[in-house]
Amino acid sequence: MTMRSSDGRIRHWGRRIGWLVTICIGVAWIAPHARAADETDNQKGTAVTVIRATKACFADLVEVFGSVQPREEVSVRPDREGLKFTQVLVDAGDTVTAGQAIAKIGPADGGDITLSAPVAGIVSASTAVVGAPATAQQPPYRIVKNSEFDLVADAAARDILKLVVNQSAVIHIVGGGAVQGRVRTVPATIDQTSQLGQIQIAITTRQRMLINASGRAKITVGQSCGVAVPLSAILYGDDSTVVQVIRRERVETHRVDIGLMSGAEVEILTGVIDGDVVVAKAGALLREGDPVRPITPTDTAQNK
Repeated sequence: MTMRSSDGRIRHWGRRIGWLVTICIGVAWIAPHARAADETDNQKGTAVTVIRATKACFADLVEVFGSVQPREEVSVRPDREGLKFTQVLVDAGDTVTAGQAIAKIGPADGGDITLSAPVAGIVSASTAVVGAPATAQQPPYRIVKNSEFDLVADAAARDILKLVVNQSAVIHIVGGGAVQGRVRTVPATIDQTSQLGQIQIAITTRQRMLINASGRAKITVGQSCGVAVPLSAILYGDDSTVVQVIRRERVETHRVDIGLMSGAEVEILTGVIDGDVVVAKAGALLREGDPVRPITPTDTAQNK
């Protein structure tokens, strides 16, 4: 009896040991595979939207603010005093030709004298009224010669150095939309206190202008072609400007020098080359060497 009981216990413990060995082997097999799966998931990293740096050309612009002024304004006045207006033929805002009759004046007993426009252009102001005195002391008419207007604006000294006559400009007039223009005059001196100089931009688009209307001009002073990335890809630090480039699905932080800007793009002078894959929206949480999962804007659109 004792022998049989002992054999039973031995067989019982043998079976338990066998199960334990099997479990340990299973755990030993699963653990490395689980770690490998976790490492694979970790290596995929954070999903980030990327875009390729491409070549583009940027316009170098100087922006100035000013007001619309007549280039040359001619006054019309009677030759002698003591006369009154007997007939008014044109009003402010009318366009006249050189030599055109604009009003008639005369003494109370008749004998009218015709006032004529000395130049062609647009009548910018008129105080002529039938029965009112026609006096040379207060010219009754002013005419903008040839209907030519300038945007007269102040420019900073650093910008004046970039300006030359005939550079093209786009002028946005308050209430008048966009018109074309060209730089007409560039100052040789600036104000000692303000460090500003007055420039004149000829408005070349022919349309009615309101004198003293405010305007903003963007003058093209040059062009630069190079590598472009979205402005959102730029990350500004305390002492550097960087772009996060993706290579082999890991983050590389490149210090860059930036140039001109146009809309939502910025020119990269150094640090990124054409074709580099960059993080479209630079994130301060991304660090050098971080694993990422690059996603293009096309991928994002298809997943919606």
